[in-house]
Amino acid sequence: MKIKQTIEKVPGGLMVVPLMLGALFNTIDQLHLPFVMNFLKSLGVAPVEEGIYEFMRIGGFSEALFKTGTLTLIGLFLFCAGSQMNLRVGGRALKKGVILTLSKGLTGIAIGIGFGMVFDPMHGFLGLSTLAIIAGMTNGNEGMYAVLTGQYGNRSDVGAVSVLCLNDGPFMTMIALGMVGANFPIIAFIAVLLPIVLGMVLGNLDEDIREFLKPGETLLVPFFAFCLGAGMNFMSFFEPEAVWGGLVLGFATVIFTGAAGIAVYKLFGEKSTIGPVAEASTAGNAVGTPAAVAAAASVSAGAGLMSVEKAQAFQDIANLATIQISIAAITTSILCPLAVIYWDKYQRSKGIDGTLEDFSEKTTKKLREEKAI
Repeated sequence: MKIKQTIEKVPGGLMVVPLMLGALFNTIDQLHLPFVMNFLKSLGVAPVEEGIYEFMRIGGFSEALFKTGTLTLIGLFLFCAGSQMNLRVGGRALKKGVILTLSKGLTGIAIGIGFGMVFDPMHGFLGLSTLAIIAGMTNGNEGMYAVLTGQYGNRSDVGAVSVLCLNDGPFMTMIALGMVGANFPIIAFIAVLLPIVLGMVLGNLDEDIREFLKPGETLLVPFFAFCLGAGMNFMSFFEPEAVWGGLVLGFATVIFTGAAGIAVYKLFGEKSTIGPVAEASTAGNAVGTPAAVAAAASVSAGAGLMSVEKAQAFQDIANLATIQISIAAITTSILCPLAVIYWDKYQRSKGIDGTLEDFSEKTTKKLREEKAI
């Protein structure tokens, strides 16, 4: 059976399919069908409340893995992602990585904050929130970026992925929300950053550890996606706000972050601008950001740095934001490669080959003298 291959035919399938399955199972569970509950009772399952039994709350490893393990799995994912942040990158790759990280991050933050000033930041136009916009627009699909730049870009474009990994996780989103009045305590930032930092330190100290943890970047995505879905109602995926909000977020990510990256690349003298277009996507792992931010908001409320009402507001929008980001991830996984193909053709019509490194005339002359190119 080609189950994995079938799932991967769906754009962003390793994230989307488990997310929707989790939501489907949870929706069935919440119907509290008598024959299901009677069967669970006969097995000795402890009731969630008097007379109520749920097959996703049977306790043990099963409940921990498929229902309540969201934050643990996301934390482990961030640890593995951090281990892939290679600090020993070349000068050009470092330059491009910094440019792309900042341009994409600042563009997403600016649009998210601007949106919150014009509309309701928690539940604005098409149900979009500042949280959903920033989380969706600042975190790119680095796997797709590596594939696209590997085919249409050059070595330094591909090498920039080591820096782009800094966008993974909810840290940038929390900083942006802090700029608009969400008062997260320092410990909340430490709690988010610690797995990433520890992974980064270990990955850079030992190449074997980096290789050992590398599969975790993809292996854990379907597991935490299923857990996220297990807290949702399946029908939420078909609500107009979820669908249209996610589509708008996806198109906005490709158009605005791609255009901003191209402009900044040009500003810094780069001829080929394949990299910014290849990075103009929403990562599947960004679906975990709303849940992480909601958890941080609860910590803030407990510390007295945020009102209980505001923390609850983050909890209330987390599910819708997660669905919108997942739809944006699907949308960009289709649009981004098409945009790269078009942009490559456009560049070539202008005499620019994105697969070749851009060097200064002095450097090019030196390399030719050394017969390097």
